[in-house]
Amino acid sequence: MLTGHASTTGDTYPLNVTTMLRHAARTFPDTPVVYRDESGRRRRSDYGTEWARVNRMAHALEALGIGAGDVVGVMDWNSRRHLELYFALPGLAATHLQLNLKLSREDLGYVVRHSGARWIVVDESLLPIAESLQDVEGIDGWIILSDHPAGEVATSLPHPVFLEEELSRAPDGEYEWQDIDEKTAAYAGYTTGTTGRPKGIFYSHRSVYLHAWALHTSLSFTHRDCLMPVTPMFHVMTWGFLHAAVLAGSKVVMPGHYAAGDVGDLAECLVDEGVSISNGAPAIWTPILEHFRNRSAAANLAGLRVVVAGSEPALSLMKGFKDVAQVDIVHGYGASETSPIVAINWNLKSTLKDMSEDERWDLKRSQGLPSPGVDVKVVSADGVEQPHDGESAGEIYYKGPFITQEYFDRPESADAFDDGWWKSGDVGVIDPHGYLKLTDRLKDVIKSGGEWISSIDMENAILDDPRVAEAAVIGVPDEKWDERPVAYVVAREGSPVREDEVISLLSARFASWQLPDRVVLVDELPRTSVGKLNKKKLRADYTA
Repeated sequence: MLTGHASTTGDTYPLNVTTMLRHAARTFPDTPVVYRDESGRRRRSDYGTEWARVNRMAHALEALGIGAGDVVGVMDWNSRRHLELYFALPGLAATHLQLNLKLSREDLGYVVRHSGARWIVVDESLLPIAESLQDVEGIDGWIILSDHPAGEVATSLPHPVFLEEELSRAPDGEYEWQDIDEKTAAYAGYTTGTTGRPKGIFYSHRSVYLHAWALHTSLSFTHRDCLMPVTPMFHVMTWGFLHAAVLAGSKVVMPGHYAAGDVGDLAECLVDEGVSISNGAPAIWTPILEHFRNRSAAANLAGLRVVVAGSEPALSLMKGFKDVAQVDIVHGYGASETSPIVAINWNLKSTLKDMSEDERWDLKRSQGLPSPGVDVKVVSADGVEQPHDGESAGEIYYKGPFITQEYFDRPESADAFDDGWWKSGDVGVIDPHGYLKLTDRLKDVIKSGGEWISSIDMENAILDDPRVAEAAVIGVPDEKWDERPVAYVVAREGSPVREDEVISLLSARFASWQLPDRVVLVDELPRTSVGKLNKKKLRADYTA
């Protein structure tokens, strides 16, 4: 690293997460923060009120003995208190550990032990999960989030304290916030892959702050926007969207606890509150689209941009939302290791304005343009960096200020990194315009007769049929060809689809040797704890 002339700017001023909320409270104190109480009713607060509560929360948590270097696990929905903990805990130089509610009891116990968590904060509705962790060694205390008095909450947790009672005893004055070394871990999360134990990633104040700025730039967050984060807050900090919204002073709507099968209220909240930015996996937005299709009065949500990630959104989903409610479905891409958003496909580059409509829709399938400040390269199997020609494929590597460079206390995973680069395991290309397009996962590429077949491209082709709700394509062992593709298809309710119709659909886009040997019609597909297709389970369960 070269060093030149010394600067005279505030390079020692640390980038601290809590200062985001302080700025929002001072500059936009009346901007609404909407949340749900435990009965599900919408309540209203604002940045000024939230900052006052975060100050009291810091006093209360410090009085309990929580401070610099402590790891505090949090089990909660997308709630008001969860938002406040997002800023109060890092403001003490403690680390907010995101506990994924969809992990198994065994994996949750591992995460708590491996991270060194001393305290667990848990919403009252999630007490059974917390109580199953009582035997995990090293936990000093339990903090319960509830609207009810302590005497009305039954739990077997030893000597719990109740956050609202602690807040009622805390001083009203501003907490004496200290500057925190920006390399201190503000948050921690654990990957939820389909193999092995979850791997820990500790996110610094600096990385979270810079990721928020990158997201702010890529999606044009402003104080005129309204964010409703649908992605769970226990999953990679709801993709950094809350931080970007607070940084911009945007209105925030916390949806609370919701179920994928009951999205009516979630959908109507988009309309009622004027939401202009949201996020989530395609699995949650597909039923929301169906809700708007069946709505008695048409909904106009023009200006709403929804970033979907986890899997490539089907063209039918993107076109459907645009036709039904003027919603722009934006393809985003990232991973726990990238904080997570590392590419977004929003606002076509002005140099491509002459593209046809079909070309524009096809380009929207790509993962988009890399985030500001992030280096991306495509590396072939023999380690050669590939040109940006849209054809030369390889594994995608990332390096940057919010890209992970190691897993916490997992030296055996060092081969996932190369001289500061994280090796994503995704196969893709970068076109001459700079757009990133994934073609598969290394482990999911189907190798048949010495040639590669992209499972992602085949899945998306199947999903172009409006009768199809979900699709997954896997490679299964074959004595002659090494592997052959098999497609699993879930039809929409009331829209049956036959195996021969799927094959006919694919024949228009794939060579005959690439077509799946079987199409299996199923009622649902297995998914991981964060909603991704669990192809490992499909391969393990497959029988010819």
